[in-house]
Amino acid sequence: VQLQASGGGLVQTGGSLRLSCAASGRIFTDDAMNWYRQVPGKQRDLVAAITSGSTTTYADSVEGRFTISRDTAKNTVYLQMNSLKPEDTAIYYCNLKTRVLGIVTREFWGQGTEVTVSS
Repeated sequence: VQLQASGGGLVQTGGSLRLSCAASGRIFTDDAMNWYRQVPGKQRDLVAAITSGSTTTYADSVEGRFTISRDTAKNTVYLQMNSLKPEDTAIYYCNLKTRVLGIVTREFWGQGTEVTVSS
């Protein structure tokens, strides 16, 4: 599986960006797709997740500002980011997980796309 993320860039506080992640390869219908972010020197944190049934989960810090969605036909996941803050500055990574009976059996990462929010 390959994940190609795009859409990062420089934006002012209060602005918006839309990240995209296109998945290719052997993708299963039940695969969950996720967005993480990482600031240099810190751990990679989950930002948003979406299941095959379109159930979504968000980190508290982005709830109400970010929206994750997916186009199953295109194997693409999106992250619409509104009301951006300087603390949203990070490298954003797309992630795909396959679970069997709740256990992650495989996991893939995209190359990351940088988001910078200026104050």
